[in-house]
Amino acid sequence: MLDRAVRRRIDPVLERVAARLARQGIAADAVTWFGFALGLCAAAAIAADWRVLALFLLFGNRLCDGLDGALARLSAPTDRGAYLDIVLDFLFYALFVFAFAWRDPADALAAAFLILSFVGTGTSFLAHAIFAARHGGAAATPRKGIAYIGGLTEGTETIFVFVLMLLLPGHFALLAWIFGALCWATTASRVVTTLDMLRR
Repeated sequence: MLDRAVRRRIDPVLERVAARLARQGIAADAVTWFGFALGLCAAAAIAADWRVLALFLLFGNRLCDGLDGALARLSAPTDRGAYLDIVLDFLFYALFVFAFAWRDPADALAAAFLILSFVGTGTSFLAHAIFAARHGGAAATPRKGIAYIGGLTEGTETIFVFVLMLLLPGHFALLAWIFGALCWATTASRVVTTLDMLRR
């Protein structure tokens, strides 16, 4: 819901940083993989209850997620890069939540519900991309590697909730249940939108 507004503000900054990285010969795929490595370390830090470290690693992961796209657009974006970006993003989201279940098994049910909810948002997102591309929807999102559909719970909202989980670990289960329910609302809206597109 907030991704487009946030991107309008941060993209100019990311593009300036990406230009400096490009002059150093750093490739977009390398930044993608480095960001995922930071995400793995963030999950490990959560499991060890090192929440401050996990917070910094989360921000590093998200910074890399923005920089890899900016770097790719400076040269020639590739399908390989877009594929890696989306797959590693979804894996990171699931790993982040799983780490809380590892940290405290009492949170496992709430974590499982949230990961299940991510399956709903992820599959509805990717399935829309496949069929929107077939029906010309990809042209509406030229800065993305795939045809993009928004929703109530996008990347910005997800990271905001992740930060809250790190700051308020005692409320992880409540946050997971609430955000998971919002994810299902997003899934439902995407299914309705995509079916309407296919009918037309």
